Amino acid sequence: MAYRTFRFRPAAGARQIDTAAFERPALPGSVVDAVLRFHDEVTDQGGGATLLRLSEKRLRNKEVKKALGKLTARAAGVAVLWNEDESQIIQVLEAA
Repeated sequence: MAYRTFRFRPAAGARQIDTAAFERPALPGSVVDAVLRFHDEVTDQGGGATLLRLSEKRLRNKEVKKALGKLTARAAGVAVLWNEDESQIIQVLEAA
């Protein structure tokens, strides 16, 4: 069976959408580091995976504020899925 591939081409005169307005800047490594160092919410996900987060109370802590600076508010929506068996990050999740 032969397969044909088609390239998408917008119609002539079609309006281009600026996707930069929808994109969020990349998550700085300092936020992930702060979640790993200062997390106080731990949720077992099974299979050796654990979800690590910072609580609102912990985000108000002086040490955490000093480490995060302007990124404190953004860190509130970040969770790290951690593999306990391998001691490594599985995935970093950020709320929209």
